[in-house]
Amino acid sequence: MFREMRRKQCQGSYEEAEAMMKKAPHGILGVLGDEGYPYTVPVSFVYKQGKIFFHCATEGHKLDALMNNEKVSFCVIEQDEIIPEEFNTLYRSAIAFGRAKILREDEAIQEVLEMILDKYSPKHMDSGKKYIKAEWANLKVVEIEIDHMTAKAGD
Repeated sequence: MFREMRRKQCQGSYEEAEAMMKKAPHGILGVLGDEGYPYTVPVSFVYKQGKIFFHCATEGHKLDALMNNEKVSFCVIEQDEIIPEEFNTLYRSAIAFGRAKILREDEAIQEVLEMILDKYSPKHMDSGKKYIKAEWANLKVVEIEIDHMTAKAGD
């Protein structure tokens, strides 16, 4: 169903891909956008128990695309170092393919939002929880269930 990596010597393990997903400060979400054009957008996210979670506004291009087609890709880059004199790049990245759904249960939404708070603002949990409460009506939380994930590294 998913293509094999062409340069197999560059392929990392699933565990390496997971480690990159856990560590990355942001990721790039790829969806099928308007008029069949690909649409990619950077998002703040958390990776937990084999799933990717992020929040978004209650309307917009990203949410419209997800409502029209649940299939997505998600990429993170751990290393990207250009070596000009060698005409080379040292890189480490991971890409996941999966299906996105909007969470509906308040308890699950709260849990994800607190995971995001803990990742990005761990010293501000109390004020962050107040912020979540104030913004609750203005956001959606998305879960990506991963169907396939690979890591890749080049040196």
